[in-house]
Amino acid sequence: MAETNKEESCFRTSIGGQALIEGILMRGPEKQAIVVRRPDGGMEIQVEELKLIKERYPILGWPLIRGCVNFLDSMVRGVKALMYSADFYPEEEEEEPSRFEQWLEKKLGSEAFGKAIIYLAVVLAVGMSVGLFFLLPTLVTGLLGNFIPMNKLAVSLIEGVVRILIFLAYLILCSRMKDMQRVFSYHGAEHKSIFCYERGLELTVDNVRKMPRHHPRCGTSFLFMVIAIAILVHAVMFSLYEPPNLLVRILLQLLSLPVIMAVSYEFNRYAGGHDNVVTRILTAPGLWMQNFTTFEPDDSMIEVAIEALKQVLPREKGQDAW
Repeated sequence: MAETNKEESCFRTSIGGQALIEGILMRGPEKQAIVVRRPDGGMEIQVEELKLIKERYPILGWPLIRGCVNFLDSMVRGVKALMYSADFYPEEEEEEPSRFEQWLEKKLGSEAFGKAIIYLAVVLAVGMSVGLFFLLPTLVTGLLGNFIPMNKLAVSLIEGVVRILIFLAYLILCSRMKDMQRVFSYHGAEHKSIFCYERGLELTVDNVRKMPRHHPRCGTSFLFMVIAIAILVHAVMFSLYEPPNLLVRILLQLLSLPVIMAVSYEFNRYAGGHDNVVTRILTAPGLWMQNFTTFEPDDSMIEVAIEALKQVLPREKGQDAW
């Protein structure tokens, strides 16, 4: 777990990133950079100016609204960057596009077809997450209720325990996959480079290597916070109102997800900018779970992280303050 000290508390940046296939996506206040290590050993660098939707529609940047907006925006950008990095490492035996894919590309055009694939991937990813971490625990608990008598509080508690166990099992299984281990090593490099920058040290491989790999503003911590807040919200909600059947319970859970996402985002934002006993206790589980999603990187991975971070540093010092 990352240690918290005075050095770390001097400055917190809003710059964040995402591990890719042999690369890193880094996002700053003005720019976004994708840096991928090519098979020949060189680095492919793609930088673009950020155009945020809240600049056109300020209301989408308001607290309790920005959480869902930023989450979906990050998902779309993340999937797009992931597909971009995958193009440098194609599978040895690529399957021919299906007739449907060929027809769709012909009708939409290559650019529109590419966007459609990205949005479809986002929908499938969100759908899988909701199904795996929210609907499945509810179904499992519902089935247990047919054999074991439970009151409202017991149902919520068991459902919460099952949800956490599924999430933990998912992280452990992913961490054991060989390809994912390299992705998680790049994840560690991303965290280490940001820590190095926050401490005001020169961005060198030696300096970055010494940094912790667990970061409180990580996506893993955010996802755990979503699950934890969902357990609390559902326990309160279903203690006040008992659904007549399992279908209504699932429907109410789905309707509450945007609120849970919004609250989780605001808490994660607060925890990222404050260092006190309460935030340390509440972020501790998420930091511990990063043992499964961040591994120690090698020097070549650290070089990619440093390059990605340098590309998005703001023009004015402090512009990226959290």
